[in-house]
Amino acid sequence: MTDHTPAFIQYVGAALFAIAVIHTFSTKFFERLAHRQPAHAGLWHLLGEVEVVFGFWAMVLMVFLFFSLGQHDAVAYLDSRNFTEPLFVFAIMVVAGTRPILQVAGDVVNGLSRAVPLPGALVFYALVLIVVPLLGSFITEPAAMTLAALLLRERIFGAAVPLRLKYVTLGVLFVNISIGGTLTHFAAPPVLMVASTWQWDMGFMFTQFGWKAAIAVGINALAATLLFRRELARLRHAKPAASGQAALRAPASVILVHLLFLVGVVVFAHHPPVFLPLLLFFLGFVTAYARYQDPPMLKEGMLVGFFLGGLVVLGGLQQWWLQPLLTRMDATAVFFGATALTAITDNAALTYLGSLVQGLSPEFKYALVAGAVSGGGLTVIANAPNPAGIALLRSTFDDGAVHPLGLLAAALVPTAVAMSCFWLL
Repeated sequence: MTDHTPAFIQYVGAALFAIAVIHTFSTKFFERLAHRQPAHAGLWHLLGEVEVVFGFWAMVLMVFLFFSLGQHDAVAYLDSRNFTEPLFVFAIMVVAGTRPILQVAGDVVNGLSRAVPLPGALVFYALVLIVVPLLGSFITEPAAMTLAALLLRERIFGAAVPLRLKYVTLGVLFVNISIGGTLTHFAAPPVLMVASTWQWDMGFMFTQFGWKAAIAVGINALAATLLFRRELARLRHAKPAASGQAALRAPASVILVHLLFLVGVVVFAHHPPVFLPLLLFFLGFVTAYARYQDPPMLKEGMLVGFFLGGLVVLGGLQQWWLQPLLTRMDATAVFFGATALTAITDNAALTYLGSLVQGLSPEFKYALVAGAVSGGGLTVIANAPNPAGIALLRSTFDDGAVHPLGLLAAALVPTAVAMSCFWLL
């Protein structure tokens, strides 16, 4: 191995990361190719899956490392990566996406919406965009994203609504999920990366972040509701809840077992040797009581896990340019810079790099995390739960694909609201 090899590998890693980011903005192009070239439709559909993008380019990186470094060093690099988050998101999607869990969430939202005498799906829509993201502070953001996406898919996106409503809703949902998990210190991935190192507890999170996030969540949700009030008012006859509820409702005992498994997975979110066996036991229980279940979301969960795993592999070679970029900024610059950088890299990766730097001021730490969570809705790669939302909702969009530029445009205003609340309040 020559002296310039480590730097060269870093450059290759950065180049592949940039290509993967560009690829995420080009998935609709591959979907169109699938229609134009049916002989290779399977390949183009594969490359058109947003969840496949980072896993695919991570595979390219690993092939390069095998040939340039050898098997031992390439495998050692993989062993040095932490795949807990991708595994956890897979597990929580499978558990939280079941009919009994969704039944409870739907009952809560529908019960609250019936208490307010407004027509159609107005109140339901607003509550899903307010209550579920804030609930993410306690059941974790991936679980909140899964629940919100499933509820919106059945009642709102499954109806004949304009495409513009879908994109705006997706932008608001992604931003609200990203900031809605900041009421506690264990639910949002970018907070989780620094909470222990910087000794941030629940009291600190609520007083410094939580109440501001709640205000921004409410503003974003109510603004979207008012913007589409006419379209939502026409949905008075839409289905009242999740798909499974139209079939056989789960009894209280089955719901209780599901909730216990959900709590178990959340409590041991940082311990794969615990939550993965819990997932296996849970799948056994689901099979035993199949009449109360819909098919488990294994495919969707695996795709999202593959996406995040690829992000972990590629992200491990980005520290050389991300960390110097962050450390050259003051608190104001890092707030706006972190928001912008989050659009092209996972926000948890940004805060993790910040946690490695010694001697940061409290203002710098706050600005880094506030910027990272504010920008968490700009792209599919900005926040760990976003691929879960895309996986569950994309089938309701034209060509079965969410255009990244459409998502970016839709998330700009909710992001500005979040930034204003974190910076000015």
